[in-house]
Amino acid sequence: MLPTAKIGPYTLSNPLIVAPMAGVTDRPFRLLCRRLGAGLAVSEMVIADSSLWHTRKSQLRLDHTGEPEPRSVQIAGGDAEMLANAARLNAEHGAQIIDINMGCPAKKVCNKAAGSALMKDESLVRDILEAVVNAVDVPVTLKMRTGWDRDNRNAAVIARMAEDAGIQALAIHGRTRADAYLGEAEYDTIADVKSRVGIPVFANGDITSPEASRDVLAYTGADGLLIGRAAQGSPWIFREILHFLETGQHLPAPALDEVEQILAGHLDALHEFYGEVMGARIARKHVGWYLQSHDPDRQFRKHFNAIDGALEQKDSIQQYFAGLRNGEVFAA
Repeated sequence: MLPTAKIGPYTLSNPLIVAPMAGVTDRPFRLLCRRLGAGLAVSEMVIADSSLWHTRKSQLRLDHTGEPEPRSVQIAGGDAEMLANAARLNAEHGAQIIDINMGCPAKKVCNKAAGSALMKDESLVRDILEAVVNAVDVPVTLKMRTGWDRDNRNAAVIARMAEDAGIQALAIHGRTRADAYLGEAEYDTIADVKSRVGIPVFANGDITSPEASRDVLAYTGADGLLIGRAAQGSPWIFREILHFLETGQHLPAPALDEVEQILAGHLDALHEFYGEVMGARIARKHVGWYLQSHDPDRQFRKHFNAIDGALEQKDSIQQYFAGLRNGEVFAA
């Protein structure tokens, strides 16, 4: 039976959430994942310093046109006042949930005392949580890791602090900051946190299959799951997991025609959202993810990465899939 996932006043249609990923969970990807079964999709990280928001990239991150409710935006930074201001501005731009990033292990984030680096300074964490919660009328959530390193797993301490500050839900990645994305995620800490707080807890880390989803939910008692890297190039993973959790049965993998249809639609959305030049550039990594199992020697991806035009990209994908259906091996 599926758990009911709630964040503040919002009851999600299902407990599967697209984890925020910098450079990935833009509006086209969020809309696609929602259409293919996700109950919520969190935006890629928005830096808290609003003086940097004049760039085109930042303006696009504030654009939620056409997104279904609730709209969740993740903010990142290390200054309580700046994060509170960022929360206010994002709420004014349509964010209905504000998520605070204390989970990103990237050095360029952590070196600025943001992301999971914040977990090392619990007094600063408290200041940030209270400042952001008090700054907005929308629910605030927190994404974090299990701790700074394996000797300092303080997720339970911060979780209780978050609940006291008015945080409405927690998402916990089952690795420490020092682990980055190496090794296997552990779920004992997530289960421990779930047993200690009364707010919803969402599990994250190595949730790559329907079976893993079932097992992590059962082991941790979590209210839902965040799925990140497993959705890259496989946005249909949400409907596959949802179907398995509801029925115990596996959906068949998408047919080649459907993969082409989804990929072509994703390309159109990227080109429209970003414009031809930037859209074509961003499309390359997504095509690389979609075709990992179809293009094992990477010959087509090398060819595709040299294409600059939107129309040429679309034509090349069409020709490539026509070749796949005919059993042809791509040759540049």
